[in-house]
This record gives sequence, structure tokens and C-alpha cells, in this order.
Amino acid sequence: MKRLVRFIALLAVLFVLGANEQSYAQYNKRYIAWASRNMLASDNYKEAIEILNVLIRSDKESYEAYYLRGYAKLGLGDLIGAEADLSRAININPVYTEALHYRGIVHAEMGNYEDAVSDLTAAIELRPDLPGSYYSRGVTHLRNKQWVKSVVDFDMVLRFTDKDAQTYINRGVAMLGLRDTLTAHENFDRAIRTNRDYTEGYNQKATLLMSEGKNEEALEMFDKALECDSTYIAPLFNRALTLCRLERYQEAAEDFRKVIRLDPYVTSAYFDLAIVYTLLGDLPAALENYDLVVEHAPENVKGYYNRAAVLLEMKRYGEALGDYSKAIELYPDFANAYLQRAVVKDIIHDSDGAKRDRAIADRKIAEYEARLEENAEELALWADTSRKFNQLVSFESRLTERKLSENDSRQTTIRPMYRWSLKAADSPTDNRYYSPLLAEAAVAADTTIVFTNQPTRLSEEEVAKVNSHYEEEAYQSIESLFRWGISQLVMRQYTSAVNILSEAIGLSPNDPLLYLNRAVTRAEMIDFISSVTVSEKMTLDADMAISASSTRRTFSYDEAIADLDKAAELAPDLAYIYYNRGNLHALSGNMPAAYDDYSRALALAPELADAYFNRGLVQLYLKDTHKGSMDLSKAGELGIKEAYTILKRYQNRQGR
Repeated sequence: MKRLVRFIALLAVLFVLGANEQSYAQYNKRYIAWASRNMLASDNYKEAIEILNVLIRSDKESYEAYYLRGYAKLGLGDLIGAEADLSRAININPVYTEALHYRGIVHAEMGNYEDAVSDLTAAIELRPDLPGSYYSRGVTHLRNKQWVKSVVDFDMVLRFTDKDAQTYINRGVAMLGLRDTLTAHENFDRAIRTNRDYTEGYNQKATLLMSEGKNEEALEMFDKALECDSTYIAPLFNRALTLCRLERYQEAAEDFRKVIRLDPYVTSAYFDLAIVYTLLGDLPAALENYDLVVEHAPENVKGYYNRAAVLLEMKRYGEALGDYSKAIELYPDFANAYLQRAVVKDIIHDSDGAKRDRAIADRKIAEYEARLEENAEELALWADTSRKFNQLVSFESRLTERKLSENDSRQTTIRPMYRWSLKAADSPTDNRYYSPLLAEAAVAADTTIVFTNQPTRLSEEEVAKVNSHYEEEAYQSIESLFRWGISQLVMRQYTSAVNILSEAIGLSPNDPLLYLNRAVTRAEMIDFISSVTVSEKMTLDADMAISASSTRRTFSYDEAIADLDKAAELAPDLAYIYYNRGNLHALSGNMPAAYDDYSRALALAPELADAYFNRGLVQLYLKDTHKGSMDLSKAGELGIKEAYTILKRYQNRQGR
């Protein structure tokens, strides 16, 4: 019935327009604006856009029509389209408060916090009596970790109304950022008193209690949160962690299984469930879940390392040996993996191999401890090489890397960054984009070195042999030092590679390719550290509501981006620099900057398929499916077959 009423209303509007479109009356414009606002209030965004398109064709100066269409596009997730329409409304009417407010929200959703704050501040200056812009600016500051500024804005919101539970929650999270846990507790308590049916108040209170080790109290609060909403994953996951702390493993396992039923892409749930099954002595079930961890996160060291321990317990020694070797391949500085592999080798009577592994482990631990004595801050750059990775991980732990989320919760990997790497005899080459700078680089003369974004095809033994050769020649020239840095990166000796490349840059500060490779090294080191470090972070959902706990550690690509900025300054016409920087902006969540860099790369190298692919993903993320699909189509045309898989997925979704 409601759909019929909407259809009749739409026909009425179109009839009025069609009957007298040339002499369009002001009354009819107001009627359309009224009708479209009613549709927007009922979340009927597509129908609203249809009649607003007619109004805009009739009156291209109707700032209200552009505003309403921008609002509708925001509701549909089309951030780029929403920004364009809201900007058009503001250009026509620079003092249009609502348009400024919602463009600020769009900018915040796009990760453009500076412009978001600017728009919201302008809206506040025009209408200081409206709390909405203070709230949105407070959330933007919260996202940008400007804790004090966010508290000021939330205080202002609460002057208008003291009955908004989410504002108390947001202010509490800001207080956690300021390390004021007492005031955070007070805000979460106030949120609960304000709305006792609002699950997030209980969730935030419980999460804080959990972080303080008050497990029984936390469990009670998580129970209340789930009474309000039994499908809310965050409190369900954290309740499972709390139950584990209380050694109530059967109940914890059931909660983790519920999380997986609700969202099969929460990789950390498989990881923690595997640990719980191990504690319960159900090794086959533990193994099954570690298999899923490795399937979802094929470069996660902890998945292989822990699965190897289960396989060892099950006396499946060959498979255990393979998993320990894979962990070492992913992270050659992981001393404990060498020690455990030595145990397996002893069991299978490979005494010499076990002895070699123990010697390597001893050397790695000694190097780690020496570095720690020299500079305790380097702990952040070196994953602990001696501890066991069998602790539970948080809901927000980064077990998957280099992903852009999509609407259906599936994840698609962006194409990797370009760097100098080691070349195998059968390594493919891509000559669609020729660069004199790359062709004339001194390291390009070495037949074992290639500029690529694909992993080397050399075996571990072949890489080690090349690295030993480069190490012997390292200080004969800048080029030889660069080659050694390249081989160290391929071996995942990140700290060593950064130091070597920094030394080379000190000797040759105007070589853009040194900065490019150091940027990639730094970025890959950050990716790896984040994959082996339990990292809790604060997130916000699509409604700009806080949905997770306090931040313990964050990882930043700023140094890598700074290296690429310098490389671009030295070699402004090298497309790969902008492509790489686009990747880092995308991984940092700054999608507009990523889009701009990919576009710059394509302006310089129109056949760079990877840039089309990644720009297409960014545009899909920003809900510009038409342009994103065009870019993916071009990427497929240029040889990236995965692009067609993604296009098919989106076409199927459009057809539903």
C-alpha cells in the first residue's frame, strides 16, 4: 500500500511537470521539494532522486534541489555524487547551513577531516543554535583523535539536550583517548541511565571494565548489552574474551561460534576459537579453525605458527615442519619459530638441521636484546622474537592486510606497490609503461634485479645466495649498497633493509628510487608488525556512532608517504611513485587522496593496469559504482583477470 501511494505521488508530480514544464510555477517547485523531503524521511532515496532530477532539469539554480539530491545520494552511500551535489548547492547559496552540515559529514566519511571540520564550523557560525553540527564536528574530531576538541563539541551538544545517550558515549570515548578512565566511566554510566535500552552504552562500559581486569562486572554488562541486541557482534565477541579470562571455555566457544554465524569474515573469531578448542583438548576442531585463519589471512604469521603447534601435538610432523617454515619465510626474524622447528627436526632425527635452527634462533634473540638495550623504542619495530603467539586477539586485531571492505562484507585485495626486487629466470615482464629513469638506473643493469609489484619467484635458498653475494659487495658503491637493501627487503629483513637504504640515501640524497624502495620497505614493515601485534582500535559505524574500545597502538604510513613525497619532488614524472602513494593513502583510509594519486599515475602512464584496478576499487568504496566499474573494465582489458570477477559480483548485486 505504501509503495502504491508513493507511486501515485510520483505520477502526480510528473503529471504536473509534464503538463506545464515550460511555465513551471513556484508552487509546483515547492510541492516537489515537499514531496521529495517526505520520501527522504521514509528513506525512499531512489524515488526522491527521480523527481529531483526533473526539478533540476527545470531549474538549474535550485540549491534546495541539489541539496536534497545530495542528501539522497549520501543515504545511498554515493559519497562522490553527494559531495558534488552539496557543493553545487553551496556554490549557488553559500550560506545554506544544511548543505554545509551534510557536506561536512560526507567529507568525514571520505576521510577528509580538515575539509569536514571547515564545513561544519561554517555551519555552526551560520546557525550556532543547532546542536547537530556540533555533534558531527565532535565525531569528526574523535575520528581524527583530536580528543580535547571533540570533548568541547560534545559538551556543547549536551548544553542543548542532556538526553542523548550516544553523545555521552562519544564523550566517554574521547576521555579514554585522554586517559581519563574515571570520567569515561561516568559518561558511560550516564548514557546507560539516559537510555536503558541502548546496547552501546552497556557495551562501552563493559569494554572499559574488561580493560581494567574487572571481568565479572564486565560480563554482567556484556549480558545486558546482548539483552538489548543479541546480534551485536562487538559485545558478543568481547563477552567470549571475558569468559576465557574466567576459564569458562565452553561458553566462550559458543559465543565465538555465534560471532562466526553472524559474520563469517571476522577472522579473529576463528583464531580465538582455535585457541579455545586447543585449551579444551579438541585438536581437530582447533586445526579446522586455524585452516580458516590461514585461508582468510594467508600472510598472517600467527596462523601458521599456532597451526604448527597443533599439528605437532597431533604428531603430524611433516605438516608442522611446513607451517613453521612458512612462518619463518614470512618473518625471518621470528626466533621462536626456529626453536619450534628445531623441536620437530629433532623428532624426525634431523639433528644437524635442529642444531642450525637453534643457532639461528640464539643469534636472532641476541640481536633483538642488543637492539632493545640500545633503544627501547625499537620494540615497536621488532615483533617479540621469543614469546609464544597463543594469546587471544581482540575483535579489531588486524589479521587480514591490504583490504578494502565492500558492502557485502567480502574483501578485495588492492594490487601491491612497485619496487626493485630479485628476478628469477621465468619472471614475467610488463613493458606497457617505459620510464627512462628506471631503464637507466644503475641497478637495472643487474640481470637478477627487476622493477615489479609481484613477489620474487626465486626460492628461499636462491634468495639467500644472492643476498650473501650482495652483502659481500655492499660497500663498494652506492649501487651495491642499494642492491643489498633490495635483497634484504625480499628476505623480509625490514629493519636491516631500512637501515641500509637510509645509509645509501645519506650518500646519494637525490636518488628518487632509493626513497621509493625505502617507502615500500617501511610500509611492508608496518603491515607485518600490525599483523603480529594485538592492536585495539576505535572505529565508527556508518551512522557515525562509536563501535569499539580504546586505542592501544596505531600504525601509521606517514614515514613511507614522506619518502614518496620526496621521490615525487625528485622525479615528478615517474608514475609508479604516485601509484605507490595512492596505495598508502587507500590503506590509511584517505580515499580522495588515493583517487587523486592513481589519477596522476594514469595521466603519466595510461597503460598502468594496476592503477586502473586500484582506482576502481577506491571508487567502489566511495560508492561511485559506474566509474569504478569502468576502471575495473579497463584493468581487465589490460590483463588483470580478477577485475572481471569483481565486476561480475557488482553486476549480480545490481540485479538483485
